[in-house]
This record gives sequence, structure tokens and C-alpha cells, in this order.
Amino acid sequence: MLEIKNLMVFFENALALNDLSINVKQGEIVSALGSNSAGKTTLMNTISGLIIDMKIKEERRGGERITLMGEIWYEGEEILFMKPSHRIRKGIALSRERHPIFPDSDVEENLRISTYLRKDSEIKKSFEFVYSIFPPLRGLKQRKAGFCSGGEQQMLSIGMALMTHPKLLLLDEPLLGLSPAMQNSLIEAIKKIREEGITIFITEQFARPLLPIVDRGYIIENGMLTLTGTGQELRENPEVRATFMGI
Repeated sequence: MLEIKNLMVFFENALALNDLSINVKQGEIVSALGSNSAGKTTLMNTISGLIIDMKIKEERRGGERITLMGEIWYEGEEILFMKPSHRIRKGIALSRERHPIFPDSDVEENLRISTYLRKDSEIKKSFEFVYSIFPPLRGLKQRKAGFCSGGEQQMLSIGMALMTHPKLLLLDEPLLGLSPAMQNSLIEAIKKIREEGITIFITEQFARPLLPIVDRGYIIENGMLTLTGTGQELRENPEVRATFMGI
């Protein structure tokens, strides 16, 4: 479904991603694990196309030069320089790091904002789907998003991505800053999303709750791929256990 070949991303002369190759098959849950500044968010921004908007804005204001090299193939089509809006239409949706939402709008308004590319006849089904994945959001429909807890905002952020009816859901550090109980709830929700036929690619730095549900994983250090394996292989790797699982 998704194949990344020899991807390189430069910010001026700084190399953020270095010759990175990753593939995600339809129906899988695949993770990319790495510490802070490993390149995880840059990877997600590049797959989703946000890096293209960043590149255009920097060029217009004469700022930092962003250079992309390599290939990204999605369902047989090369998309490295495709606009993010076109990627959304093709079924790629990103839930960004630290759950950015519209704090002055209520939960339902936040979800509805994400349906601007959808037909009216499809929107009701999308609301019901999101509420089935995240039941607490149903009772928070009229609450201002800024007054929701961190865990509720994370559910809302993922719900907003789901409202676009994605085929490939990108989750950038969804467990960051959440309590262990909320992390477990989110892991269960991710499993439900996969059961609905949605392929999932996740970046994280804390792997203990995540690795039991992933099919395959990649370890990224300083923008480079250093290790790959099944979820079980990575769980049993002593270095991975020490670095990413706190064991």
C-alpha cells in the first residue's frame, strides 16, 4: 500500500531523513520507533504532504530551504510532491503530534471541520463511526475542545482524521503524555480501527504498550533506519527493550 524508497529530507544543510526505506502493507499496523529528534515527525509530514506546504511557505518568505529526494509510492502512484489535499482525497490522513485541535470550537464542530471534502450523505456515518471507536466523545459533543483532557483531545484528534474516511491512518506519537490507563484505552481503539479495514502507520518513542499490537516495526536513529522486525522480534530484542520499553 505504502512504499518509501531511499527518502532523504534536508532542512538547509541539515539531514533530517537519510536514505530511509519503509513499506506498509494493506491491513497492517506498522510502527516507526525513535527517540526525540530521530526524524519521526518529519517522516509523517512527508508522507502526509505537510512538508510540501512547509516547503512552499519557506520559499515564499525566503526562509529555510527544504529539499526532498527519493520516492513515496501509495497504491502504485508516486506521491512525493503531491499536495496534501490530494493525498487526503486518496485516503491518507494524519493525526499530528500533541493532538492539535480547535480549542474554541466544541467537539462536534472539530469533527465536522474535517469533513469539508466529504459528501453530506457520508458525514452522519462518519460521526457514528468515530463515536463507536471513541464512546467518550459522544458525551462531550457540546464541550469546548480546549476544556477536554489531554486524553480526550487525543481521541478527538484521531477522530478528526477518521472523519476523512482514510484508507491509511498516520498517527504521530499518539501515546505522548497520556496516563497508562489512557494509553491502554487508545491501544484498544487502534485495534478497533484496524478491524474496520484501515491500515495504520504509527510513530512512537515509548514502545511497551504499542509493540504487542504491531505487525512490523522500524527503529529510526538520527533519520536513519537501524533495525527492523516483527513486533515480537522487536519486543524480544534486548536493545529495543532497554531503549524503548524501559526494561
